[in-house]
Amino acid sequence: MAAAYAQCERIVGAEARNFAYGIRLLPLPKRQALSAVYAFARRVDDIGDGDLPAAAKNAALDEARKQVAAPGDFPDDPVLLALADSAARYPLDLGAFGELIDGCEMDQLGTSYRTWEELAVYCRCVAGSIGRLSLGVFDPPALRTEPSVANALADTLGLALQLTNILRDVREDLTNGRVYLPQEDLDAHGCVLRLNAEGNLDPQDGRLLPLIRAEAQRAEQLYAEGLRLLPLLDRRSRACCGALSGIYRALLHRIEAKPEAVLSTRVSVPAARKLSVALGALILPAPRS
Repeated sequence: MAAAYAQCERIVGAEARNFAYGIRLLPLPKRQALSAVYAFARRVDDIGDGDLPAAAKNAALDEARKQVAAPGDFPDDPVLLALADSAARYPLDLGAFGELIDGCEMDQLGTSYRTWEELAVYCRCVAGSIGRLSLGVFDPPALRTEPSVANALADTLGLALQLTNILRDVREDLTNGRVYLPQEDLDAHGCVLRLNAEGNLDPQDGRLLPLIRAEAQRAEQLYAEGLRLLPLLDRRSRACCGALSGIYRALLHRIEAKPEAVLSTRVSVPAARKLSVALGALILPAPRS
């Protein structure tokens, strides 16, 4: 079991630079459990974003559904072994991974989104599900006394993080044939996402920049709502959640301040800023009694 968890933590360290800043702030048992959650989620994402032919990709996603439905049936798979142990120790709804797989299947179908409400369904699948699984690891009292409230806040925070990702990756996604921004928002700003000869997003006489700012403001509202989760968590879980969301919120602020950057580059937060956010999360005030 120790080797299984160590493998999950290696996956986090190698593949999840932002996530790793927050997860390090948890006590060992919760850090191990959240690493197991991330490691399996990463497996699903890698299938969805990989180069397998469509039929093989769908088969791999179907196999992932079977695996997470009964992770204890795969004792030779370190990620599933750790996930089964985590689910025995914490109130993890492993069915949420099915929503993540649903989101990956939406990507395979080339699903587009007419409205924000339609896009929010996708965001809940691919990110809200992980927020709710993380909440199970944090295991606050509110998860038992007010489960609908706690899960809704975790879900909303997941939406905020995913919308931030969408804004950061809008050019990269378009090169892969994916458009996540709602069509009604594109229409309202007179935009049609397209690449210019240099492979960058066409600013369309500047009309694209107000659209990016508007979506960033929507994400900011989601953060304001979702971060109401923090007072429900214990100190170390609050620090983990605050660090991760703080890093993504800092990324959002960089995009909102300079939206033209996403037209040609992948905006990121400097390591020193990430460390500052993570350290600041350690001193977040305790909830009022």
